[in-house]
Amino acid sequence: MRPNRFHNVIKLGPVQVGTHRDGRGRTKHTAVCTAPGCDFSADYNTRAAAELAARTHRCQPR
Repeated sequence: MRPNRFHNVIKLGPVQVGTHRDGRGRTKHTAVCTAPGCDFSADYNTRAAAELAARTHRCQPR
């Protein structure tokens, strides 16, 4: 299996949102926080949901 190829990537604060295809060929949208010590990441079915999560995310690094 090849690694995920993200496209249409944007950065909203410390969170990046990107689009990729999962192993079954479905389009998924991922939001990932790039701040050190923050483990936030999630997959969403719609781009709007991923961008909303990115805008409302508050880091709680450990």
